[in-house]
Amino acid sequence: MNCSIIFFFGILTLPLYSCSNGHIGVGKPTIQTVMSDEINQSGKLDTATFGAGCFWCVEAVFQELKGVTSVKPGYAGGHVKNPSYKEVCNGTTGHAEVAQIVFDPEVISYETLLDVFFHTHDPTTMNRQGADVGTQYRSAIFYHSEEQKEQAKEAKRVTDFSGLWNDPIVTEIVPISNYSDAEDYHNNYFQNNPNQPYCSAVIRPKVEKFRKKYEHLLKK
Repeated sequence: MNCSIIFFFGILTLPLYSCSNGHIGVGKPTIQTVMSDEINQSGKLDTATFGAGCFWCVEAVFQELKGVTSVKPGYAGGHVKNPSYKEVCNGTTGHAEVAQIVFDPEVISYETLLDVFFHTHDPTTMNRQGADVGTQYRSAIFYHSEEQKEQAKEAKRVTDFSGLWNDPIVTEIVPISNYSDAEDYHNNYFQNNPNQPYCSAVIRPKVEKFRKKYEHLLKK
């Protein structure tokens, strides 16, 4: 059996399952590009956008945190408007798979989200997370403000210095651009498809380890 190394709080050897092999739906719904100033009309919520490999994994982690009101899988960066999942998986659009996270900064800070981000994927592998290989799986922070930019740079520096990872962190820190929501069937993918092979072999172990480390931050 072919095997791959999956990184998350250590090294696990798992069967070779790729996010892109999971499911490719038909069609693309109407896309609404969402920027932080459009979401946060009340001034109480903020938005973070992270790329950390397959967005099914990222969504499954961040939607369990207290203070996170929504997590939306999507695509950011790239040079094609409103790409489909199939197009992004081909690796030709320049997009990263991302999760766009709307959160209440009075409950959970952006710095805490960054801490979770750097602990729940391997930010040292260029364009790869485990068996998921390609620029669409790159480690990336798409900032929505200059404050987020500076916080992201500092979090990257501190994490690099901490020795959490043996190799240098390669996470890119860039302004949010060309964002679009992913197709509807990606929403709550792990919750809706717990027995899908990728979910069972890759996402579930990651979520279980995340829950143990960040138990104090989880929704009740």
